[in-house]
Amino acid sequence: MKQIYFDNQSNTKIDENVFKAMKPYFLDYYGNPQSIYSLGSVSKNAVEEARKQVATLINIKPEEIIFTSCATESNNLALKGIADAYKKSGKHIIVSAIEHISILNAARRLEKDGFEITYLPVDKEGNIFEEELKKSLKNDTILVSIQTANPEVGTIQNIKKLVSIVKSQSKALFHTDAVSACGTIPIDAADFGVDALTFSASVMYGPKGAAALYLKKGVKITPQIEGGVQENSKRSGTENVAAIAGFAKACEIAKSEMVKNAEKMRNLRDKLISELPKKIPYIYLNGSKKNRLPGNINFSIEFVEGEALFLLLDAKGIMAASGSACANKNLKISHVLTAMNVDVAVGQGSILFTLSKYNSEEEIDYLIEEFPPVVQKLRDMSPLYSHFLKTGSRMKAGPGTDYDDNDHEHCDICDEK
Repeated sequence: MKQIYFDNQSNTKIDENVFKAMKPYFLDYYGNPQSIYSLGSVSKNAVEEARKQVATLINIKPEEIIFTSCATESNNLALKGIADAYKKSGKHIIVSAIEHISILNAARRLEKDGFEITYLPVDKEGNIFEEELKKSLKNDTILVSIQTANPEVGTIQNIKKLVSIVKSQSKALFHTDAVSACGTIPIDAADFGVDALTFSASVMYGPKGAAALYLKKGVKITPQIEGGVQENSKRSGTENVAAIAGFAKACEIAKSEMVKNAEKMRNLRDKLISELPKKIPYIYLNGSKKNRLPGNINFSIEFVEGEALFLLLDAKGIMAASGSACANKNLKISHVLTAMNVDVAVGQGSILFTLSKYNSEEEIDYLIEEFPPVVQKLRDMSPLYSHFLKTGSRMKAGPGTDYDDNDHEHCDICDEK
């Protein structure tokens, strides 16, 4: 049976050249970078060379890179570290309602510690309301965190404009989670004007275990992992040299292949977005139609459950997702679709396909052939679809229905709002 991987927003297949760049640091150059003997110096030099390559991808200075273990750690360091360092200047923080849960749950923790959090709403395509951002800024706002692109629906924000709004009306710092965008579309942190930026190796054909936080020179931060002097005392812990070397190689490859890879994924994405609605009625594209990540396709399919879709597709060798890899085991409508006001009954049937440079047109054709019968099979068993066929009307979602909001909790943050 074929195995087709369409879950690249959670993790990409590693590039063979990345693996080759990592291998010597497992077998030959295994010294601790903090050791002063020669083997340690080789590792230390590898980390510093990697810092230069990683910084080049987003056009910042090498000394502004803090290596971490993953994007979740970088996001936690950004929110909690900056909040603690600037708490004497204010305790108000702004995040968007569609951030990754590593931002939302970090914000929730800060809220419990006495910070005031504003959750910015988005429109039906996932775009930030600029007027809401302007109205939310206050004298004591110390940090704004808005993702560059949403991993679930693919909508790309105009970060440069949002930074301009924040900087013209406040003294707040600006952090962006750019994990889904970095390595896929051009990211220039200096041109954006952001003060901090998160990105990760594992979604740009690099290894798991290496990510980074860009922190603009002069911006203060309180370490969240304390111990030794690694990463200029901003993030303690023995460096994962092999993963960092792989991250650097992945950045180098991403920079050289970005235009070619984006064009390929965009063509495959557009074919899928065009063809599936011709074969499946009552299917709706989530996210922006135009301002969208090249490899992102997110559909809501009416009268089916998303989890059943994944299982039947997996049986045919097709791997997809429902949302953030860190949250989709919750089996609930995602907080992103909820924030975009997608109807609960429709959002329950959402499915996410994310493409990589390794996907082919043959794989897209296979999906287009196999997916419609899967949907029809589930609809044939669906009481909702049967009701619709008999009456011509849809069962309503919301309190007191089969889709009672209270039965579809999606996010601890939202539960408390």
